[in-house]
Amino acid sequence: MTTPQDSTPQGLDLSAARSTRTAAEAPAGTRPDVAGAGGGASGGQPPENTVAVPSLVFDVNEEAFNDLVALSNDVPVVVSLLTEWSEPSKDMTAILESIATSLEGRIVVALVDIEKSPRVAQLFQAQSVPTFVAIVKGQPIPLFQGTMAEPQVREYVSQLLQVAAQAGVTKTAFVGGAEEAAPAVAHPEALAAMEAGDLDTAAEVYRKALAEAPADAEAKVGLARVGLLSRVKDMDATAVRAAAAEDSKNVAAALDVADLDLAGGHVEDAFNRLLTVLTLVAGEDRESLRVRLLELFDVVGAEDPRVVKARARLMRALF
Repeated sequence: MTTPQDSTPQGLDLSAARSTRTAAEAPAGTRPDVAGAGGGASGGQPPENTVAVPSLVFDVNEEAFNDLVALSNDVPVVVSLLTEWSEPSKDMTAILESIATSLEGRIVVALVDIEKSPRVAQLFQAQSVPTFVAIVKGQPIPLFQGTMAEPQVREYVSQLLQVAAQAGVTKTAFVGGAEEAAPAVAHPEALAAMEAGDLDTAAEVYRKALAEAPADAEAKVGLARVGLLSRVKDMDATAVRAAAAEDSKNVAAALDVADLDLAGGHVEDAFNRLLTVLTLVAGEDRESLRVRLLELFDVVGAEDPRVVKARARLMRALF
């Protein structure tokens, strides 16, 4: 199993896996919907080393995708890219539901209709349905395409669980108690605007919150995330990467490629690119790179070890 190199369509953010928020803890309107009966434990408070989910098998659209990626911090996610009219898709959904139930929550299955969520299909470069991809700790892992007998699917899932265990993703999905576990949502107006694709309004809400409370960490992170999404939404990834490859000192291209890398979940690549270019330039170019790095640090999270390492490199480079 290998991780593909991809460019992320606008709004779909594999770097969201830095968050510890689960699908059950997502804001209203972004939680994955239940798609039929899922197995698992009965309602109540989740036992130790579990994560609350609405079901083991659920529908996910583009708006809820980032919360699904965050869930992959805790439990392996199998993404089924399908269409409503595809009979093979329905057959494979039944097999995956059976496997998820028998594993008692060691995996969850997300169903994505690629006709309703084309950007997710683009993200995983799906050429046909059904196509199956896993997400573990924010990293996409190709599985297989087409139909397959249940014993063969179980072999793929077994390998996936081994990969997840090596990454430290070992929690069990717990069905029930999700609504009670949901915390209060910070800045719901901004989140609603982001769901609607209105990034300007979301940014305005976060800026107002920071003006009133400069120490508001949620608003700071939210504004950084909105900035990233705004920058990459209309970006021509091929042209940007070509410009960066042609000139190692092209600061504008380096900033754009770093945004694309971070939005695609390639956090260390983004940091390394900007830190490398920073050592080659001076003056305003260095300051532009420094400011962008600090913004991307906010997106990923100050506690993330990749940020801690990159921040130390930045300090050494500047002083």
